Amino acid sequence: MVDGVCGGIAQYFGLDPTLVRLAWIVFTAMGGSGIIAYILCAAIFPREPEEF
Repeated sequence: MVDGVCGGIAQYFGLDPTLVRLAWIVFTAMGGSGIIAYILCAAIFPREPEEF
């Protein structure tokens, strides 16, 4: 929920964001590569325009 990466992935694939977040936690706990992947995704994925 820090940068919206999991929520964006869930929205793109039409999934529940909670399931994507849980899967991300499992991958992170299995080897720690989820942290690096999250940072890369946060830097690479385009941001959604903010509505005012």
